[in-house]
Amino acid sequence: MLLAYRRAVPLLRIPFSVYLMPVFWFGLSALRQPFSPWRAVGVFVVLHVLAYPASNGYNSYYDRDEGSIGGLKKPPKVSEELLHLVWLFDVLAVVGAWLLSPMFAGLVAIYLLISKAYSYEGIRLKKYPFVSTLVVVVFQGAFTFLMTQVGVGGNSAEILASDNLLLALVSTLFLCGSYPLTQVYQHQEDRQRGDQTLSLVLGIRGTFVFAAVGLLFGAALLGFTYWQRDELRNLLIFLIATGPVVALFSRWAFLAWSDVSAASFERTMHMNQVSSLCLSAAFVLILVLRHWITQ
Repeated sequence: MLLAYRRAVPLLRIPFSVYLMPVFWFGLSALRQPFSPWRAVGVFVVLHVLAYPASNGYNSYYDRDEGSIGGLKKPPKVSEELLHLVWLFDVLAVVGAWLLSPMFAGLVAIYLLISKAYSYEGIRLKKYPFVSTLVVVVFQGAFTFLMTQVGVGGNSAEILASDNLLLALVSTLFLCGSYPLTQVYQHQEDRQRGDQTLSLVLGIRGTFVFAAVGLLFGAALLGFTYWQRDELRNLLIFLIATGPVVALFSRWAFLAWSDVSAASFERTMHMNQVSSLCLSAAFVLILVLRHWITQ
């Protein structure tokens, strides 16, 4: 039995969950008021070690992918033990969140329920390209941005301030640009399963155009909001740190435009890794500089 659980663990895709950490760092970097580093560690563990893996595992349980999925080129076969791990991680995520804040726990529970609706065969939002995309970019973007701030004990007045809500919207726009790119190599399997993902509807070329527009709007709104907050230094840090992301995306889009085979699992994962590291580095630096200057 223990061997069956060990075989199911990779389907939680915990390393892949780290690709979502830019939203976490973005949320922290937007807070002007100080917060406990230990609470931040707790929020990170709840989201990236427990909640996201639980969602990944649940999605894998109902998708039963035979081809490559995010973080796994050759996923193992799905078993009932995977579902047991998902429920365990769900409980641990909510309990861990409750130790930090009851409100944070409530938000984590909502996130977990929405993620179940995305995959559960009785609802399966994944069959509806525009609804599923909207749900993902809102809940993995703005919702998680604000949830992170609640988890570390952010002041409600600051969290609900118009400029902070604009930054939350930025996180959703960035997800709106990057999320369809994670679907470009799964068209055949999604089509066979009957899932109408946004990337499948748009096609390979359309996916890259849609991604470029979403990312451009996100960057423009970020620049406007940083200017409004008198934080042009933060904008400069962001532009410098994301230079490699723009270069890599442009080259990938160019290759995929002429040869759809370039929209492969390996290139998608490489894009995710580079963008996650560069965005996280930018927001961590912004956070560190703010803390250092206020000391």
